[in-house]
Formats: sequence, C-alpha cells, structure tokens
Amino acid sequence: MNDIIFISAGFGVGLVIGLTGVGGGSLMTPLLIFVFGVKPHLAIGTDLLFAAFTKLGGSIKLARAKLIDWPVVGLLAAGSLPASLLTLYMLNQIGTTNPVVQRVMTTTLGIALLLTALATLYKAIWSKAPVKRATDTHKPTSKPSQAKHWSLPLLLGAVIGALVTLTSVGAGAIGMTALILLYPALPLPRIVAADIAHAVPLTLVAGLGHASLGSVDWSLLALLLAGSLPGIYLGSHLLAKTPERVVRSVLSVLLAYAGSKLLAI
Repeated sequence: MNDIIFISAGFGVGLVIGLTGVGGGSLMTPLLIFVFGVKPHLAIGTDLLFAAFTKLGGSIKLARAKLIDWPVVGLLAAGSLPASLLTLYMLNQIGTTNPVVQRVMTTTLGIALLLTALATLYKAIWSKAPVKRATDTHKPTSKPSQAKHWSLPLLLGAVIGALVTLTSVGAGAIGMTALILLYPALPLPRIVAADIAHAVPLTLVAGLGHASLGSVDWSLLALLLAGSLPGIYLGSHLLAKTPERVVRSVLSVLLAYAGSKLLAI
C-alpha cells in the first residue's frame, strides 16, 4: 500500500511539473517531510536525485531543439558546482543528522520555499504581460547570452549551488527569475532551457554527494520516479488546456504555507 502511495505522490508532483515547469524540489521535499514523515536530510538527498533524473529528459529534448545556450549554463555551473562540493564537504564534517544541521536545513528550506512562492506568483501574474527587453530599444545591445557583468552568473551559480545542496530548492523558479534579470535580451524559452540544463549536473552532483553521506533512500527514489515520469508526460500534454495562472497561483499559496510551517518548526 505504501508503494502505491509513493508512486501516486510522484505522479502528482510530475503532473504539476509538466503543467507549470516548477521544479520538483519545491513540491517533493515538503511533501516527504510533512506528509510522509521523512527526515529532512533524507528528503533533501532523495529529492536531489529525483530532480536530476526528471530534468534529464527535458534537457535532452531541449538540446536536440538547439534551445540551450551552453555558455550561460557553463558560467552558472562554474559557480554552482564548486559551491555544491564545498557545501557537501561542510555537511560531511558536521554530519547531516546533527540537530544544528537539521535546523539549518529546515530554516533554509522554509526561506527557499517562500522565495519560490513569490517567484511563482510573479510568473502567474505577469507571465502574459508584455516584457520590455533590451532588443526593444534603439540603443546597441550586447549579445543576448552575455550577462551585464561576467561575474554575476558565477555569483548567482554559487548561491544556487549552496541553496540547492542544502535544501534541494532553488534551481527552478528562483533561478529562472534571476536569469531573467541577468540576461534581459535572452528570449524566455532559452532562459527556461538554460535553467533546466544547469539543474541536471547540479542536482546530480549534490544528490550523489548526499548519497555518499547516506542521505538518499534508493527504494523511495525508485517509487517516486515510477510515478513522476508518466505524470510529467501527461502534464506536458495538458499544458495547453489548463489555465496556467490559476495553477501557478494555487501552487504559490501551497509553497508559502509549506515554507511558513518549516520556519515554525
């Protein structure tokens, strides 16, 4: 019976990912902690590999469509992967089951969920509004894949790398919002593609690092993936028939509720 429940949970999260594009970490980690009573470090470690496998298929599809700006992904990864490894080293030194580490994880996760809720609500309200991009002016602009300053993607990547490793949240809606600000001339589909492609190596490195610390439940991961893959497939096909603003608005409320509960622990 538990197996069916976990598969159903994976299916539900996959369905929402397919409908909204919001990363699984924002949904799966609080679900595992609050509904199924999984320890925070196990929920985070398992969800990191869950995100890596679910986003891998999307990255392959985007790469074949030639939508991924690899220089953007490379700069983000140059900041995020070292930050992830450094965070993993610190977790290894202190111990993931340490009460202080557990408290830091839940508090950081709560803040990350609140930020994700704000970013999701922002996209729900203004996603259809016309956006003035750098190419709309008559002034000469830089290349679309060139940030306002070369160091900014590295710094953003480092922040996201540490945040994702600690909480499994941050590479989705938060990363998307930051990329829009960093690359105002880059078309939105390419921003989405870069965000997804960057999430794959980051969540894989962070997830394998957590696995080496004993923070991954492999049987639980298999059950969640068994449900999520068909869920994502169905969600992507229902995308055109579902009012995206309504789904994102409801999702932002749920994320804000989960984040506030984690901060209250």
